[in-house]
Amino acid sequence: MEFCFLRCLLYVVLTAWTSGDDGQVTFVSELSSKPAQKLSKYGWYGNVRLQRFHIPEETAIARWLFSVTKGHNFNCGQHNVTIHIRWGAPPVINPTGLLFPNATLWSPSLSLILPVTSHSSTTFNLSSPAPGDWYIGAHLPEDDGRIEQKGFPSCSYFFQPQLSIRRAVDTPILQQGTLLQQTAAPDRPARLKLYIPEFASSLFVSVADCSSEDGADVGNCSLVLRLGSFTPQHSPATVNCSGISCSAALSHPPWDTWLRVVVESDHNHTVTFSIVSNFTVGCKPKSVGLTADDDINKLRGNSSHSNSTSAGNSTVDTDAVGFGNKSAALLTPLLASACVWSFPVLYEEVDILSLRFTPVNGPNVSVSNTHPSLLTYPLHTQATGGTLNLQLTLNTTNVTLSNSSSVVACLSPWAPVLELNNSQPCRTALFGGYGVSVNVSTPKAVVRLPFPQSTTWYLTLQLTCNSSDCGNTSVVSVVPEVSVSACVEDCGTYGECRLLRSYSYLYAACVCKAGWSGWGCTDDSSAQSFLRQVTATLLLTLSNLSFLPAIVVAVRRCYITEASVYLFTMFFSTFYHACDQPGVAVMCIMDYDTLQYCDFLGSVCAIWVTILCMARIRDTFKYTLFMLGALLIAMSMQLDRKGLWNLLGPVLCAILFMVSAWVYRGVRRRHCYPPSWQRWVLYLIPGALCALIGVCLYIFAETEDNYFYTHSLWHILVASCVVFLLPPKEKNREALGWSRGWSWTWTWSWRPRVCGYTLCESSKDELYTVT
Repeated sequence: MEFCFLRCLLYVVLTAWTSGDDGQVTFVSELSSKPAQKLSKYGWYGNVRLQRFHIPEETAIARWLFSVTKGHNFNCGQHNVTIHIRWGAPPVINPTGLLFPNATLWSPSLSLILPVTSHSSTTFNLSSPAPGDWYIGAHLPEDDGRIEQKGFPSCSYFFQPQLSIRRAVDTPILQQGTLLQQTAAPDRPARLKLYIPEFASSLFVSVADCSSEDGADVGNCSLVLRLGSFTPQHSPATVNCSGISCSAALSHPPWDTWLRVVVESDHNHTVTFSIVSNFTVGCKPKSVGLTADDDINKLRGNSSHSNSTSAGNSTVDTDAVGFGNKSAALLTPLLASACVWSFPVLYEEVDILSLRFTPVNGPNVSVSNTHPSLLTYPLHTQATGGTLNLQLTLNTTNVTLSNSSSVVACLSPWAPVLELNNSQPCRTALFGGYGVSVNVSTPKAVVRLPFPQSTTWYLTLQLTCNSSDCGNTSVVSVVPEVSVSACVEDCGTYGECRLLRSYSYLYAACVCKAGWSGWGCTDDSSAQSFLRQVTATLLLTLSNLSFLPAIVVAVRRCYITEASVYLFTMFFSTFYHACDQPGVAVMCIMDYDTLQYCDFLGSVCAIWVTILCMARIRDTFKYTLFMLGALLIAMSMQLDRKGLWNLLGPVLCAILFMVSAWVYRGVRRRHCYPPSWQRWVLYLIPGALCALIGVCLYIFAETEDNYFYTHSLWHILVASCVVFLLPPKEKNREALGWSRGWSWTWTWSWRPRVCGYTLCESSKDELYTVT
């Protein structure tokens, strides 16, 4: 009912938006919604419920509605739901304050806290949002480590985000050097857009000829000029205009994109003004021409590894000249209008969330002190779920570099920084970059960016010296290695990189083990020691030896089938827990999934055959139920082996058979069954208590910290209850389960009766015939 009300409210608001028209642009509204998802407590990034929304170009206002609903009527108290919002890539979060791997750089995303009791909702409004993909992540507070059994009732919360936007469909375009007359009202700002081409180095937007409609404040531009869009991490460039005119300048504006321009009235009156834009494109690389045959030949040579390029020896490209056998070689002369050397880069898709970028001319890139060297790395949406890795290595094989000289590099999105020195920040007009440097003392630098934004990334390199002249060394060689991997260093020794999916979007994260934590499983603040890992392995494996008494008792009482099930359970439970350990004390004799399946199957089958054995039904019916139950249990384990009813279902059915058989015998004999009070006091009640305590430990008491000894105690209690609950040997039953067969005195008197057929001995022919 509450969801219906919220949807109706959104519909009314959007209808009002659509019907409104400010006389300059036309707005339309759009609404998108995602299905509700069950929230989880945060333990690793896989517990985050990630949703992706797309905001189109020219969106004026975006409004998110976040709703959280409790999924049951339990009194779970108040919980805080944390919502993270990021533009361009999934949010990188650290709610528990753990350490990140070395050289891993990240910026926090926008976070909202939503208290929830039964149902809560909140809205988030954003004016002039950046176009593209927006990612919403939500989770409950930190996991307390309690292991919840699947299917058991627990507190659950469902999160559903909805997005409504107001988009302009006829935004005026601000052409280069063309004056445009516009009007800005207090509640109706002027909205424009302009296109910035590639290799633009600066942008200027000027406002002039301001006048009010009421004639007041003639020549006074009480306006606010904004260039760019809003994101949770970045804001547009803002200039407060006053006087006759004003202007805004952007150095290193974003390349090959549309830029939003918004002019707002700063007073309660309508202002008419003129606006013009100009940009300079003074930095272009040397043209490579229209012939593509050379590039194809380079690709063939790269793929077949026929190009014997080594450090300090690379081939000559149309854009740049590499090193020869000399200690330093001059780069090809630049054109008069050129100020940068652009190196072509080969884009290779290796695997899912695995990309490799390689310079076409070989691994070495020539870097000069006069002009920067530029490499371009386009990242599509499919690559934003991984980690962008940059490793910069200075090659000093053929060049001697002074201690005062260094190679400065800047990795920036949307546009490069083409003026590099030790004092120049690695930042463009609207977006920040990541700067590194290498020199003789530090010849290698590494930068890792988890969940990079979907855009074109630029790497700019330049040789800098403390003095204006670098001496004899004006060109050096650098090896830039840029790639996209699923996780940071494959999550290290104590982590596992897992591929996650949110509908069609793929991303990866590390799940840590043995107490290690952090984004790349490098935080050892709560790591388990080697002694604790060995202790946990020994407890979980050796505790299964408690099934040996149960096997001996079953064999002594001629329950051979039951004993074989206990042996199967003991074997696979032992080696499953030896393979399931999170640390280094691990031993797997076969595939992990096979071991887990056999362990779960054997455990449930052991309980099934034990309770049916207690029922004391005829062998024909008992073994039929054994086989039928084993087949059904195997099927249910394949469907959902961790479901609670996969354990409770067979147990309840077996108890129903046992109670029915006991009641039937009690009614026929007019006496309680089993008739002996010693059997109840010394065997049945202790066995039932062991089973009850074990089930309570298994369902309610297990946590990640105490798992190795509570689960070991579960093994011991289950095996002990089997010893207590197995019924005594039947009076007419002999060894090995035959009605007539081998005796313990090993006398050769084989006269078995099997399944209604009698094996008869012919004294005349001394042959066995079936009658």
